[in-house]
Amino acid sequence: MTTERVDVLVVGGGPVGLFAAALLAERGLDVVVWERRSTPPSGSRAIGIHPPSLDAFAAVGLDAPVLAEASLVRTGVARSRGRVLGALTFDRASGTHPYVATLDQHRTETLLRDRLDAYRPGALRTGTALTGITRRREHVVAFGTGPDGDPVTTQAAFVVGADGGRSVVRDLLGIGTTGRDYRDRYVMGDFADPERPDARSAALVDVGPDGVVESFPLPDGRRRYVALVPDSAAFAATDGTASAAPDRAVAARLAALVAERTGAEPDPASCSMLSGFRVRRRAADRVGVGRVVLVGDAAHEISPIGGQGMNLGWLDAAELAPLLADAVASGDAGPWPGYARRRQAAARRAARQAETNMALGRPTGAVGAVSREALLRTVLSLPTAHGLARLYAMRWA
Repeated sequence: MTTERVDVLVVGGGPVGLFAAALLAERGLDVVVWERRSTPPSGSRAIGIHPPSLDAFAAVGLDAPVLAEASLVRTGVARSRGRVLGALTFDRASGTHPYVATLDQHRTETLLRDRLDAYRPGALRTGTALTGITRRREHVVAFGTGPDGDPVTTQAAFVVGADGGRSVVRDLLGIGTTGRDYRDRYVMGDFADPERPDARSAALVDVGPDGVVESFPLPDGRRRYVALVPDSAAFAATDGTASAAPDRAVAARLAALVAERTGAEPDPASCSMLSGFRVRRRAADRVGVGRVVLVGDAAHEISPIGGQGMNLGWLDAAELAPLLADAVASGDAGPWPGYARRRQAAARRAARQAETNMALGRPTGAVGAVSREALLRTVLSLPTAHGLARLYAMRWA
């Protein structure tokens, strides 16, 4: 068995791992990505791309291709029981990108694959799963199985673990996590956009007494609805899935729930994706050991409500890439305590914001809804409301 030698091995070929690899390849590093999936990207879970991520994408020429396909969300509108409570505009949230872009995750991943291939053809090794790691003073040896089941071995100066919330890299390093599971359960679906034309470029958040419904425009005249749903069997078929062939009965139930809470009437027959998820928060006790570093959900997993988790991972990669490039050039093995401290702090801040979003969207009953509506009307009418837009656009990250 031949051992391949590279500068950096990235474990995980999702959006975060691909971006990390593209950044490293752009800097001239010999990088390889192991991705256990053997099929092309599919599904549409995460869709939001925030201004700091778009700025970071420019380093590998990804910003223009993304923006050529994405929808641009320029305002956010809060509603309840058919009434508008207030609105935020993103026009002051960024000097470069005064909006949040939305694009199906499979398209973002495909564009990232294209950028990586342009810098380092053949760097992505699909159907390759990590099984073991041996850490040495001057390098790391990774063991895995390839697409045909045969063993593969790579020696790298550094390994980046970008393999998600159930990270094999993290487990092999013996790094524990802390966090909690939440009772909240959500279902999301993509439909032909039924909103009025004047609302079709806006993010809409309905916070009525029965629970939140968020919605976001998508390319090709579609809209993503995300609804807090009762913890019952009615939506159980969606749990843990992101199906492009959605269960029509469940799509009809989601459409009916959206209509009941918001007045908008999505056509169940137009549903092109359906997915259900529960919420948890996890933080790795360490962001890495020696020459192995964790990024994205492997390092910190937060609630998807607010759409910041994938962006956190991209910003991890953007800060880590120059550190790794310098370390490969100098032979330095780190550590970089400032990096760990900053990224852990960013994850904690995003997690707190996501928890606030969830709390504002939970059922309250009629009396509680009146208080919540009054609070949102007040906050959104203040001159400082543009600060909230910057917060939601992750300008702090």
